[in-house]
Amino acid sequence: MTTAPDGRSLVNEIVRLDRLQAADIDELYAAIANERVYADGYSGGPAAMPASADEMRARWIPAAADRVAYVVRLVADGTVVGTSSLGDVDLGNESVHLGWTAYAPAVWGTAVNPAAKLLLLGHAFETCGFGRVKIQTGSKNTRSQAAIAKLGATREGVLRRHKRMADGSFRDTVVFSILADEWPDVRKRLADRISR
Repeated sequence: MTTAPDGRSLVNEIVRLDRLQAADIDELYAAIANERVYADGYSGGPAAMPASADEMRARWIPAAADRVAYVVRLVADGTVVGTSSLGDVDLGNESVHLGWTAYAPAVWGTAVNPAAKLLLLGHAFETCGFGRVKIQTGSKNTRSQAAIAKLGATREGVLRRHKRMADGSFRDTVVFSILADEWPDVRKRLADRISR
């Protein structure tokens, strides 16, 4: 039986994911309020970057009510380094979207993203029983597309003129997925990357 993500904390040796709370926003803002994070379209693009932690809190906390949003912390010292979510839950079709992901540039290319994805995908497939996890990004965000492909996700296609950006333009969205029977290989690939 498929169940919805319940917001439980997820922890491994690299990262700890806790359900995002308003009190986390100051640290999250400090981590990801960076032009490089928003440059390729994250959260609506550069025009959507909050001007302050208070603005982020006012916009993000209500938006997070529609999904299970996590704050990502380093296990070593508790530093907040990013966020990711499970949302668009469709229990009847056993599908969930893993997205809304952003990290501080200082942890790009490190074990942080693979470690967080290992936890989130494990929760989606093993705990919740989903058959499909969708992951998507803007067509201009080639760094994110490469990271998703490196997970072992299958590129399904492009949704043209799919999302309005904060500046009024539209983005094309590249859609990937991982299916339950692909998860063991993806899990091994992630574990191997973390151990290196």
